[in-house]
Amino acid sequence: DHDISSLTTYKVGGRAAIFVRAETMQDLLLVARVVCETGVPMIPLGRGSNLLISDHGFAGLILQLGELAQQISLPHAEARDEMHEGVEVVCSVTAGSAVALPVLARRTASVGIRGFEWAVGVPGSLGGAIRMNAGGHGSDISESLVSAQVLNFRTGEISTMLTPELGLRFRASDLDDQQLIISGTLSLTYGSSQESLQMIDEIVRWRRENQPGGQNAGSVFVNPVPGEITAGQLIDRCGLRGFRIGSAEVSMKHANFIQADVGGSAKDIVSLMRHIQRVVGDTSGYELRSEIRLIGFEKES
Repeated sequence: DHDISSLTTYKVGGRAAIFVRAETMQDLLLVARVVCETGVPMIPLGRGSNLLISDHGFAGLILQLGELAQQISLPHAEARDEMHEGVEVVCSVTAGSAVALPVLARRTASVGIRGFEWAVGVPGSLGGAIRMNAGGHGSDISESLVSAQVLNFRTGEISTMLTPELGLRFRASDLDDQQLIISGTLSLTYGSSQESLQMIDEIVRWRRENQPGGQNAGSVFVNPVPGEITAGQLIDRCGLRGFRIGSAEVSMKHANFIQADVGGSAKDIVSLMRHIQRVVGDTSGYELRSEIRLIGFEKES
């Protein structure tokens, strides 16, 4: 019995019947065998930035990866030195699924590898980003992902899946809870470290000016027409900024964010989400799809 709320960015929700943090591959394979043999429900947990567990908790196993999925493998410095002026040189970066996106963005930028700067403002891990094809600032994971190392809990086998096999699309993929991402390999390019770090500073500045801090999980709803109509715009047009249900409130800073009060409840957040979906649907005809994974509620979006 383990409190999961502290492991999510909303900081609300119930407890899990079982919580396991696998530090080694041996740990992970043991968990996979137990899950396969017993059929116990299992949910992988990264940084908890797109997960909301009901106040009643989860009667299954929450699995988080530790040391085995926290490594970053960068090209040797010699390869960077061989870069020719004016020629774009591609390089490969492999990182564990538990690596935080902002850490990976800053790490690559600091050694003159560009193409992942956009991820500095996304509060998730690489594994979660791959599963939901996370993105921002005009880019997403699918643009640079080459492959992912995946453990299939149905068979206990680890395989390398190429990007086309993952079924990545806007904020979604074909992966499910029985397919755990262990690591991902990205195809990026060499560039100016100074320019990349400057871009990162600009993204961080923009995020601070336009998006709230505090207890939230980032964007709540998927943009219904990517690049044209955003969920935030639709919510705004309905005058819902600042609208509150119990301990949950639509952010005054960005309408597609829901802020949770300290000591609040998951029930209030979901009630507010459903209210927003009803109002936006009735007003505009658009059906907003949740970007947040909802666990243990009557109807999962």
